[in-house]
Order: sequence, then C-alpha cells, then structure tokens
Amino acid sequence: MAPTVTIRPSGHQFTVQEDETVLTAALREGFYLAYGCRNGACGSCKGRLLSGNIEYPSVEPVALSDTDRAAGFALLCCSRPLGDIEIECREVSAVKDIQIRKMPCRVHAIERVAPDVLKLGLRLPQNERLQYLAGQYLDVIMRDGTRRSFSMANPPHQDELIELHIRNYGGVFSRHAFEKMRERDILRFEGPYGTFFLREESDKPIILLASGTGFAPIKAIIEHALQVGVKRSMVLYWGGRVRADIYMHALAEQWAREHAGFKYVPVLSEANAEDHWQGREGFVHRAVMDDFVSLANHQVYACGNPLMVDAARKEFTGERGLPLEEFYSDAFTPSSAPLG
Repeated sequence: MAPTVTIRPSGHQFTVQEDETVLTAALREGFYLAYGCRNGACGSCKGRLLSGNIEYPSVEPVALSDTDRAAGFALLCCSRPLGDIEIECREVSAVKDIQIRKMPCRVHAIERVAPDVLKLGLRLPQNERLQYLAGQYLDVIMRDGTRRSFSMANPPHQDELIELHIRNYGGVFSRHAFEKMRERDILRFEGPYGTFFLREESDKPIILLASGTGFAPIKAIIEHALQVGVKRSMVLYWGGRVRADIYMHALAEQWAREHAGFKYVPVLSEANAEDHWQGREGFVHRAVMDDFVSLANHQVYACGNPLMVDAARKEFTGERGLPLEEFYSDAFTPSSAPLG
C-alpha cells in the first residue's frame, strides 16, 4: 500500500508511489510545496518530519546540515517515505492554477553578453504564450531526454520571447549553445517550475541577492515589480568574480536611476587590474551583512551559486534575525557531469 503523507498545519494528504519523492507526489496531486532545484542542493524544499521515517535513495541531500537533521528537517525533493509520515512545510498557492506544459520553441536571438554567458531569445509557436510567475524556470529537453534547467529572465508581461541566460560550464548543452546553436534552431522545453517568485502580499522591504547568472530570475522579479508598481523598497546586490560576470551592469544602473525606491550594489570578489573596479569587493552576501544590522523586517530573494545561497541563509537568519520563512531562494546546481 502506498504511503500517505499528511501536511501540517493544513491537514492536506496525498499518497506517494514507489518511484516518487515526497515533492513529486505532492505536485502530482496538486499540492504546491516550496521547492527550487529538485536535486537536494538548494534547500528550498526543506520541511520538518513530524512522524514516520524517510530515506534518500538516489541523491545526497547536500543542503541538509547535521544541525538540520538533528532538528528533524528533511529535503522533500529527494526523500521517499518508509511508511506513512507527517511533515510540516510551506504550501504555495500562487502557482496552483498555472499549467505545466511541454512545448517546442525556436531560437530567435543569440547574444553573447559576457565571454562565458549567452542570452537566448526563444520564440513560441504562433498564438502560444507561456503562463508563469516571474522567477520560475523551465527545463530544456535534449534529444536523449536529459534536461537542463534555466530560469526565465523576462517578466511575464514581456512574453514575446522567452529569455534565458546560459553560462558555459563546459557541459553538453552549454557547449552546444556556444559552439553550434544557430538562430531558427528548434528546442523543446517543459515548464514552468519552481516556487521562487515575489510574494506580493507582503509589505516588507526587499533584498535581492544574485551571483553570476543567478541574476536571470532576479531580473524577471525586478522588472515585474516595477511594472505592477510595487511600492516596497528594493535593493539588488549582484556579485561576480570579475567585472564581466555582472554582464547587465548598465541595466541595473538604469533601474537605480529611474526608480527612487530601487538601489543597486554590485560586488566583485576577485576584481583584476583590467577591471579598474572602484566599487564594493568581497563576498556578495557579506555586503548585505555590512549594510544591515538587522534583517528582521525584510524579505530576501537569493539566487546563484549554492554555496552563496546557503551561506546567506545561515548568516542572515542566524546573525541578522531574518525569519527563515522570509528567505526565498533558488540555487544554480550544475551536475557532476554538467549539461549546461
């Protein structure tokens, strides 16, 4: 008999089939739990196991610390129940009516915005549009069925083209994109996925934290917030090793010039002489720590390198008083045999 999962505090229940994780089963039955990477690396799906037992049969939950385990937390994206269980976790209602679709698209534009970053513009079939929330991602499906996840960098109101930012990690897909992809090529994708999006019901000031191409969903969130007239103050911290890593620096500066409630703080960790860098240096999440004595009344949206996201979560909630439920994240996690 399939195990039953009970969600607290809602009391919602669903069953988990033999080949499913807790998260996969929840999504299949229409219960939208917070999640990001789906491979145990980002920690967005962390929930507390109240009763019963689980296992991690195929993926090591790297985002789960010994302290988390001792406190009863589990990563729902890669765990399977060993019998009936009860979990305490966040349910997200804003994505409930958005349909996950598998669609073809055509490469409409390819622009190299940094030596190792491409901006792709993908055009959907005529009269088709993809409904999604700013900050969500899609899976590009390769010919052999393998997938590579990319956040959509354009906000939903600018949906003529789907914009992706692709860094060349040396994997199969990114090598193809940099070396062989041409305009008018056909790709397939499935989405949207993820629960990384702006919680518009809040009135708290917003801190947006990005490293590298983690800027893509942050860009979509910012442009959406500006379009709908969000009045909350927003501060973007965008970090890279060298100047080329903050590849849309001029756009972020433009937002800061044109919107009084928006501030932009670029940070480089390894600026070289050729950069002639006069701005902030060091780790990007530490720049936030330097600027804010307390984050108790803020919301944080973080995306990029998993080490940065994990450090920000721990230090913001531990040293600056940020409520854990106000830290929203999506970590970019190239696999050990990266696809992109």
